This record gives sequence, structure tokens and C-alpha cells, in this order.
Amino acid sequence: MPLKIFSRLRSIVQAPLLAVATGCASVAAETAPAAPLNVVILYTDDWRHDTLGCAGNPVVLTPRLDALAREGLRFTNSFVTTSICGVSRATLLTGQWMARHGNRAFEMFRTPWSETYPGQLRERGYWVGHVGKWHNGQFPAERYDFGRGTITPMRHWLKQPDGTEIHVTRKNENDAMEFLRRRPADRPFCLTVAFVATHAEDQHPKQFLPQPESMALYRDVTVPVPRTATEEHFRRLPPFLANDRNEGRNRWKWRFDTPEKYQEYMKNYYRLATEADAACGRLVDELRRQGVLDRTLIIFTSDNGYFHGEHGLADKWYPHEESIRVPLIVRDPRIPAVRRGATEAAFALNVDLAPTILGAAGVAAPRGMQGGNLAALYAGGTPAAWRKEFFYEHGVIRSVDFIPASEALVRKDWKYMFWPDHGREQLFHLAADPGEERDLAAAPAHAAVLAEMRARFREVKTAAGAPL
Repeated sequence: MPLKIFSRLRSIVQAPLLAVATGCASVAAETAPAAPLNVVILYTDDWRHDTLGCAGNPVVLTPRLDALAREGLRFTNSFVTTSICGVSRATLLTGQWMARHGNRAFEMFRTPWSETYPGQLRERGYWVGHVGKWHNGQFPAERYDFGRGTITPMRHWLKQPDGTEIHVTRKNENDAMEFLRRRPADRPFCLTVAFVATHAEDQHPKQFLPQPESMALYRDVTVPVPRTATEEHFRRLPPFLANDRNEGRNRWKWRFDTPEKYQEYMKNYYRLATEADAACGRLVDELRRQGVLDRTLIIFTSDNGYFHGEHGLADKWYPHEESIRVPLIVRDPRIPAVRRGATEAAFALNVDLAPTILGAAGVAAPRGMQGGNLAALYAGGTPAAWRKEFFYEHGVIRSVDFIPASEALVRKDWKYMFWPDHGREQLFHLAADPGEERDLAAAPAHAAVLAEMRARFREVKTAAGAPL
């Protein structure tokens, strides 16, 4: 029989390192399960925060994830601390900023495996699996009980041993289903499903390659073009971004440089999203069929956001909202009934996911983890000590012309950006300018805000472990 919803939240003695790179006092009380929960992480690729019907997107169809949000809690201010595939995945595993785990693009992180959430859980008897995209060096199959990890280059259509082709989303789903059906019934389990969707097949001229049965979706829809997806907004970027050497601009040309291409490629992006939504739904159905749904923590999120032409750019990397803000849905049997289907506006970061996963298993997070257990937000209010700001970082890729380094101090009302390769500061008043259209760094009226955020930025950067 499924476990009853826990009647109350009890605290455990552990102080997560919320103070690191946030400027908050640490939160001492966290929630612990009455018994270890199973864990399923549904981890998509290149989904920005609003690639969900329940987040207000007027086009995309995500009925199964919308249903998951109605059964759980949707975080409306969820962000990554580095917006690129490999680094963000290392952060998921380690609960650490890039400055600490050391993966700056595609290499393996330097954190000991025993301090990752799969390492911690496997040591404690969990049946641990990973399927799908890896992007942290060679996939360590020996560290998993069930491993179907893949490394780059990504392909949307894959050759099978019998010579037929299978779509990568279907492959990800089949592998995840195999894990769920083969797992030992007498052990708790943790499964990470790392979908390739909606990542573009970068070397393919069509970029986004959905399954044939999805092509009827969105056929008669016109996808709205963002208001800031203009040449004027591109020219407002700093000169080292507003040029044809910038990879964000190159990929904009691949996908969005004509109205016709914009419609075609965005519709195929949304088709890939709807396919992943359906796969997530079938996995939830399997958990329900096995009778373990209400003993399982389910987390849905993405590795980074995505420019849909805003500022004349495509892809991610930079500290703008479209790039760093991601969807996050948590379905946890400990969430009180009155909070199910609600939203939570507190800052949630990808460094928080590993401590949250371990907390669901009743395991104290290793001291090196820098995030906090999101279950502290389930009780119906934001703890007074929860973060009000966070540090963002991204290293240079290939060259300062290709993808320059970027950093930021992010708050709900203001954002300070710093481009270390060029010594350039930017300041945006998000409360009045959510599209980040007006750089106020040189405005005398905001000199005091700039000075305060510049000083605070240095403090949170140091706390994260990044050199000044």
C-alpha cells in the first residue's frame, strides 16, 4: 500500500551551506522523510522557465508536466548557476558551483564521486541508475547499478543493433522504463533520466528533429516572436557580443534569422518538448502502476535556459533571464495538501537539487555541497534565512570572441553583470525592466546601487570559491 502523506514535517540536525555565495544565514532546520523515499529526476535539456503550459506559455503543450505541477510545487524563480550543459550537470551531481567542482565546459568534475548524490545513495543501498545525456567526460558505468549514459555528439535519431533507427527521446524513455521494471523490489531506487530533448542537433541544418507523428502539432499555430528579438536589441549588447564572431549570434543565424525559419524551428523545438512531456507522463504512470508513486520524490527541471531570439541571440551561456532561468517542478509526498498545485517564488538553484535528493533519503549532505534542501520551503512559508540573491558564473569557451566569460549577482529586483574578459559592468533594474533592455551602469542616478552591488558581487564570488 502507498505510504500516507506525512502528517507533519520534522527537522533534522544539519545546517546546509546556504550562506555560501548567497549572503544568507544558513538554514538549520530541514525536513526529513519518515522512511527513505525513492527519487526520479526528469532532467531535460535547453528548456527555459516558460517552456511549460502551466508557466503561461501560450503555445507549447505539456499536459503531463502541468499535471505533475498540480500534484506538487512549481518554483517560479528557479535558476542555474552556470548556463551550459556540462557544467550544469556537474552542479546537479555535486551540489556545487563551477568554481568548486571544476568542470568548466565538458570535462569530468574534480569532486570525489563519493560526495555526489548517486555516490552517496548507492553507498546506502539505493539501486542507482542514469540514462541519457552525460557530458562530464567518459560515462562512469561502473559507478551505477544501471547505466545507459551517452556522451556527445548528440543525435536525434540513433542506429539500433538491428539497423533500424529510434528517436533519442524514445530511447531515453525505453531505457528509463527498463530501469523501473528491472529494479530490485526490496531496495529504494534513484533514477536520473537525462533527456536530450530539446537540445538542437547542432551540426544538422534543421537543428530540431522531432518524430513524424508530432508534425501535426502546432501546424496551424503562429509562435509569438519575443518583443526583444530585434536588430535594435542586438545592437544594444556590448560590442564584444554585438558582432558576428559571437557564437550566440551565429546560432541565431542557424535558427532564427528569417520569420519563416523562426516559425519552423520554434515549432519543432516545441514538438520535441511535447514528446519529452509525454515520456515523462508514461514514466509517472509506471511509478503509479508499481504502487510506488507516493513513496517517490520526482524532480523535473532542465540544465539551462534558452534564448528564443531575444537580444538577437540563440542558445544560452550569458547571464540574461532567458538563459539562466529554468523550470522546476517538485512532486514530493511530504508536501502538505494545502500546498499542492501552488507555486513558490523563493530562489531555487540547481545547487539545491543534490541536497534535496539526499534529504529525501534521510542522508545529510556532505559538507562540500553548497546548496540547501528545498524541502525547507514545503512547510508553507519561506524560511527567513533563505537566499535573496545568488552568484552566477560562466567561463570562456574557446576564445573571448566565441563565448566570453560572464558573471553576475542576481536579485529579484536588480541584476549586476560583469564581463571579466573585457572589464565591462552592466546593471539592470529587473523590477522595471524585466527584458533587460536598459543598461543603467553609467546612469548617475543609480551609482549607489551599482557600487553596493559591485561590492556585494565580490563577496559572493569569493564565497563560491571563484578567484577575484
